[in-house]
Amino acid sequence: MTVIYREEDGDLSVLDGKRVAVIGYGHLGRPFALNLRDSGVQVTVGIRDDEHGEKPSADGFAAAAIEDAVTDAQVIMMMLPDEVMPQVYLERVSPHLERGDTLVFGSGYNVAFGFIEAPPFVDVGLIAPRTLGAAVRERFERGEGFNSFVAVGADNSGRAWQTVLALAKAVGSLRAGAVEVSIEQEAELDLFVQQALMPVFHHMMITAANLLMKSGYPPEAALSDLYISGEFTDYLQRASQSGLLNALELTSPTSRYGAMSRMERFNDLKLERLMEVTLDEIRRGNFAREWAKEYSDGYPRLRKMQDALEKLDLWAFEQDTLEMLGRGGGDEE
Repeated sequence: MTVIYREEDGDLSVLDGKRVAVIGYGHLGRPFALNLRDSGVQVTVGIRDDEHGEKPSADGFAAAAIEDAVTDAQVIMMMLPDEVMPQVYLERVSPHLERGDTLVFGSGYNVAFGFIEAPPFVDVGLIAPRTLGAAVRERFERGEGFNSFVAVGADNSGRAWQTVLALAKAVGSLRAGAVEVSIEQEAELDLFVQQALMPVFHHMMITAANLLMKSGYPPEAALSDLYISGEFTDYLQRASQSGLLNALELTSPTSRYGAMSRMERFNDLKLERLMEVTLDEIRRGNFAREWAKEYSDGYPRLRKMQDALEKLDLWAFEQDTLEMLGRGGGDEE
């Protein structure tokens, strides 16, 4: 039976007298560090040579070299990008680990696919938010918390779960609920959503927008109705709170009939097979090896695909619509 941990399952006193090193101050490292500090935890921020210390300093942290941050801490939270992390870990983290230390990851990717192997004398845990990094901070400040997956990959001290749950409480996750999974399951689920759902969503929106504009609908009207108005986001938000069926039942009878009567049209066995192939590639480690090679080669395919996507005429219409509605064209990290 799946375990979901709540506020009462975490004890912040477990972290008393311990220092937590947050390695990396990007989209997840920054909110984790801020949330931990606001919960009374001693935090040191370790940054890479190619990162700047201005952001941590502006937030009141004294940025340290990664080696120094690891040496001074008993809990090390690895918050670097997946593809960057193995080399940093090998060269700057692992030589400074000591018996009794706890390694905590924000993504199970590198442990699951064998790019990082922790020594047998440390504990290994996972706190992986199921939301964007910015929302981790925003929801903490609003007192809402955020859902996450939590796991323990190695419990050499016998106290790994206590540490993981204390950290999960400190960053605000237990307020919303943390689901226990294995590190491998977290990594595979994360990649599956990225590779099976996100491509379908983007392809569907781009195809629908182009069809509607080609059929004579004003770009501002088409894009607003598809996603810019926020109606679809509100629908998904309702589904996240009370389930997909409930969200559908809250729409008009016309909407319900239209959705359910046409659902069969999209019940394509090819789509299911593509998802099966995608999941199989993930679980076999094929994607992990492909991504490792892409990173080592300097991201050539990623850059090519991104350049091609950015050249679509649709984005000009999108920015015009956003400006007409008085909105900005993007969020800064």
